[in-house]
Amino acid sequence: MAELASLLNTFEPISLDEMDGVKLMDRTDTKFVLRVDQLLLVLSEIKNNYRALEIKGIRMSKYETLYYDTVDLQLYHKHQNKKLNRYKIRTRNYVESNLNFFEIKFKNNKGRTIKDRIKTSKLNKNLEQKERDLLFEKTGIPFSEIVPQIWVNYNRTTLVSNVSCERVTIDTELHFIKNFETVRYDKLVIVEVKQERATGSPIIDALKKYSIREGSLSKYCLAIMTMVPGIKQNNFKLNQLTINKLLYAN
Repeated sequence: MAELASLLNTFEPISLDEMDGVKLMDRTDTKFVLRVDQLLLVLSEIKNNYRALEIKGIRMSKYETLYYDTVDLQLYHKHQNKKLNRYKIRTRNYVESNLNFFEIKFKNNKGRTIKDRIKTSKLNKNLEQKERDLLFEKTGIPFSEIVPQIWVNYNRTTLVSNVSCERVTIDTELHFIKNFETVRYDKLVIVEVKQERATGSPIIDALKKYSIREGSLSKYCLAIMTMVPGIKQNNFKLNQLTINKLLYAN
């Protein structure tokens, strides 16, 4: 990742405080899946259009995320069955900034993503009462019905547009941990463009220039598909084919 780190250092920096105005807790998300070598081409095209989030001199920050689901993985299956009005429930540690949050993501039937979160003192698998209260308030699911399922960890770079309310997350070195087993997807990159409303943008134009097509991919669902034997994944077959082509391309 040295070449990627070097390229990111050519972007103008932005601090966490400066980025506060682009939180986009109610937004549209557009996802792309690509390889690291493709990402380098794209970033070279857009380095004058975005600033890169920098924390303590670091532009690729470590994220450690623990996802929750019911014992029979109802939240996964709702996504797999293409149901809208669905949730993801997670605790997340932002390693470099030493911040912890409990987060609930809601994808509504209009295609918008709405995120609620509260800051916590530490990453607690059992959740504190305020987290349990938020869980029930937003989802109607009592804490007794969910369990920690899987860790989804990666390095994240965040870009912020110079001219519009747009944020781009770039996730690399993706790996999953469940029952002390780890699976890595080091060559895979997930780019997510987050906007108030779906419009064009320099990075979307650059991705399309290199024939990288939009394609929804949930890191949580990929983790479950990868690490739970026999799990139903019929509606994710196209995603898996895309990933295989990327990873095993000559």
